[in-house]
Amino acid sequence: MQPLADIRVIDFSTLLPGPLASLILVEAGAAVIKIERPGEGDELRRYEPRLGAASAAFALLNRGKRSIALDLKAAGAKERLMPILRRADVLIEQFRPGVMARLGLGYEALAAISQRLVYCSITGYGQNGPRAHVAAHDLNYVAETGLLHLAAGPDGAPVVPPALVADIAGGSYPAVLNILLALRARDATGRGCHLDIAMTDHLFTLMSWALGQGFAADRWPRPGGELLTGGSPRFQIYPTADRRFLAAAPLEQRFWLRFAETIGLEARYRDDRRDPSATTQRVGEIIRGHDAVHWQARLAGEDVCCSIVVSLEQAVRDPHFVARGLFAGVLDGGGQSIPALPVPLAPVFRVARAAGYPELGEANRLLDP
Repeated sequence: MQPLADIRVIDFSTLLPGPLASLILVEAGAAVIKIERPGEGDELRRYEPRLGAASAAFALLNRGKRSIALDLKAAGAKERLMPILRRADVLIEQFRPGVMARLGLGYEALAAISQRLVYCSITGYGQNGPRAHVAAHDLNYVAETGLLHLAAGPDGAPVVPPALVADIAGGSYPAVLNILLALRARDATGRGCHLDIAMTDHLFTLMSWALGQGFAADRWPRPGGELLTGGSPRFQIYPTADRRFLAAAPLEQRFWLRFAETIGLEARYRDDRRDPSATTQRVGEIIRGHDAVHWQARLAGEDVCCSIVVSLEQAVRDPHFVARGLFAGVLDGGGQSIPALPVPLAPVFRVARAAGYPELGEANRLLDP
């Protein structure tokens, strides 16, 4: 039996943060009903490429859910939803603060009907504060929390992150964590609560090393100038002779000395405290002297924390991830099947079963008396 097999979730969210959170709950056994706009549904449905009638992105994030199409501003919308709301254990919403309350679906109104409801609000800046009603997206959140400042390229300009860090690490994951904690607390008290999940708040957790350096030593980290931002030869990306890249992270001394020995770094450069830039430059020259295949073979089995940078296409075919069963789940859509999106659940909870995504409004019959 999956741990959330008796949990019912009603999800008003769109795009990524809320839908990924409810997907994780689905994969753990919860029943999720997604509330969408009539005619259009979740905006993510319209993206490319397609998997059947919807986008592949929508399909991956909404696997195994049900869909109700309902205009929340229409007269009687709340009343039509009431039977489902009364039975729900968890509600997820992603509107700006106050929107759900104006629709008659705010926490206070619904808690009066069902005191056991765990009500999760995911926003960029939280339910209060000067920015609470400001429109923004992932790139804005990482820019305003200092995270993007630390992600500078060789020219000193910040690099656009390849992952939606704020949406996922700041929104989806904290939402699931707090929902599970709230359900556990409800087991003891019989009461749910309102969870204020602010994506920007949780990005600071990702910079523990930088905050410690700033708060304790008043030495705020510089892009390209610190141990983890490119200021050390022990945590660098080095180009190879064939224009591929070696990600080298021999941070600890035992790894560093073994790395230096393996690549043939001269003795005068091995104490990188003397002149980190000179050591970085020399290591770079050595790595550029051979292609990626050479370094992959030379460093294999040496226990030096080094990797050749690979593409996503190469990564999903890596024998390690295949052996782990990471892409064993199957997503069906429009007569086509692709691997399901891996979610951060332990294998004991993860079920590799075929499932599809919901057609818009396919569960509207649940609203019938």
